[in-house]
This record gives sequence, structure tokens and C-alpha cells, in this order.
Amino acid sequence: MAVDGTNEQPYTPPPLPPVRSNLFHIVAPLTGVWFVVLAVLMTQIPGLRAHDHLIWLWTAAAGTFLGGLGLSIYGWQRSAARRGRRSAQPMALDEKI
Repeated sequence: MAVDGTNEQPYTPPPLPPVRSNLFHIVAPLTGVWFVVLAVLMTQIPGLRAHDHLIWLWTAAAGTFLGGLGLSIYGWQRSAARRGRRSAQPMALDEKI
């Protein structure tokens, strides 16, 4: 029973729309590209430092880190959806890796 004495059901939000793109096949290669760029720039640190271009090294490191973080959250959501957790996004299982 609600606070005002009526028999209203609690609000349940509508389901999320289905995933239209395969995000794993976009994020994984781009994370790999950021990692390769980071590895190449790591060999060029003296030149980057001499020309005050270390921002490119940090940009590649941030791209690699954020891509890895996104992929780990994606995997975490898929495993939670497989276990049937209420807080998981069930549409993560609709996507084929």
C-alpha cells in the first residue's frame, strides 16, 4: 500500500533499447592501436621531451587505460548478466563477441 493509502504499484523503468552496434569489435582494436602508439612513443621519450611534446605520450597512455577500463567493465557486465544478477545489463548477452 502506498503512503496515501492507495494500491498503486511502484514505478518500474522501461527496458533499455537493444544494442545496435557491436561495441567490442570497435573498442578492442582501438585500444590495441592506442597501445601500439604508446609503445612506439615510449621509445621516443628523449625526442618528445626535447621538443616539449610529452602530451602525446600521456594521450596514448590515457587512451590505452580508458580502453582497457571500458573492456573490463564490458566483460564484468557480461559475466554478471550470465550469472543473472539483477544489477547487470541483460542486453550485454545479446551481443556476439
